[in-house]
Amino acid sequence: MSVAIDVVGGKWKMHLMWALGAGPQRFGRLRALLDGVSEKVLAENLRHLEASGVVHREIYPEIPPRVEYSLTPRGEELRIALAPLEDWGDKHRRAVLDDLTAGGVA
Repeated sequence: MSVAIDVVGGKWKMHLMWALGAGPQRFGRLRALLDGVSEKVLAENLRHLEASGVVHREIYPEIPPRVEYSLTPRGEELRIALAPLEDWGDKHRRAVLDDLTAGGVA
């Protein structure tokens, strides 16, 4: 489990996996989909996911150059493995937020 957590740990990596699950995306589109992420943090997270072998970066030889990010087969397998975690979050979102608010954490 520690390997998987290392790959997708942090605030933005799982969100990136979700966004790339819809298909190849350009940097600007990913930034728009992930409200609040800075360009620096997005670039760092994409580089980490690429180094982990779950994201592929494709540079098209155009002027100006076009770059797209997509999930590799390993990344798609990981995205599928994370789907139950997303389902759990959707199912329990309201109760968890209510508990956090009641406990003074939120």
